[in-house]
Amino acid sequence: MTSDRSDATVPVRVVIAEDEAIIRLDLKEILVSAGYQVVGETGRGDQAVDLVDECKPNLAILDVKMPGMDGLRVAREITSRHRVAVLVLTAFSQRELIEEARDSGVAAYLVKPFRREELLPAIEDVLERCRQEWAIDEEVDPDGSGTSARGRAEDKIETRRLVDEAKAILMDRHEMSEPDAFSYIQRFAMQTRSRMRDVARRVVAGELAP
Repeated sequence: MTSDRSDATVPVRVVIAEDEAIIRLDLKEILVSAGYQVVGETGRGDQAVDLVDECKPNLAILDVKMPGMDGLRVAREITSRHRVAVLVLTAFSQRELIEEARDSGVAAYLVKPFRREELLPAIEDVLERCRQEWAIDEEVDPDGSGTSARGRAEDKIETRRLVDEAKAILMDRHEMSEPDAFSYIQRFAMQTRSRMRDVARRVVAGELAP
């Protein structure tokens, strides 16, 4: 997938929370030049939560260490209330921090200092990963009141397993990119009013191909 969003019909909305002003400015310049829309920026974690509530971004880029509230707590707060992709910036790369980041709803992390060539692909990857995750969530429990939490979790795991297996087949046999493979499964499911897991099962069984 391209890392330049300048041709997108609706720009991706981004909130930046980074306590170092120079890094925050660099982030904004890179994002704006790539076609993203920076709708809010702050150097404090607690203000980041308010900005996400107010601006409803698609993506939040959070530094781990900030006054007011650390980035991992911000991630937990905002992902519990909004469908927002989260990319964490950190100067640390300890295993404990990475595991805690995953548990906090963080989709990915990037170690500082970073380059534009690293940042933009990381953002695209985070957005695509979250798009797929939310689509599966919507299929498993579209109105938020389905079966038990355990049942939904098991359904989601099985759906993700089948979709991932089908994507791998489409990518390997038909030279699709991962986003295109997922879009094929999702689009075919919508057109036939099927579930993505059922479409994926047909791809895996060799009954369906582009």
